Amino acid sequence: MGIGEDVFYDADRLAIIPMGFCFPGLDAKGGDLPPRSECRKTWHDKLFAAMPQLELVLVIGQYAQAYHLGSRRGKTLTETVSRWNSYLEEMPGKDQPKVLPLPHPSWRNNTWLKKNPWFDKDLVPVLRSEVARLTSR
Repeated sequence: MGIGEDVFYDADRLAIIPMGFCFPGLDAKGGDLPPRSECRKTWHDKLFAAMPQLELVLVIGQYAQAYHLGSRRGKTLTETVSRWNSYLEEMPGKDQPKVLPLPHPSWRNNTWLKKNPWFDKDLVPVLRSEVARLTSR
């Protein structure tokens, strides 16, 4: 995002809301299990309703994209993230922030990043610009 710790840990400027509020455990290959759905169902709508001032939500990974984009997301994570500009330019509904879909920052995504150089070239500069604009207030 191109921000320092002072912004990252400033609760007045940045909020981190996980899809699950507990570690779901590991699968047989050592990867994280999916977030537990009861956590999202219990907390997400309430948390977002309590923060009407949000202007941008970074939807990181397929589970966040499913929740925030619903039927508007692509068939794959790559398809969804590659349409980032259309989501960012959408006029959100009343009291709804804009969304920017991103891949989950995991070592497993290094291959994805190499196969999709447009992400670093085109999307990351816009991400950093938007975050700087919103957190500099």
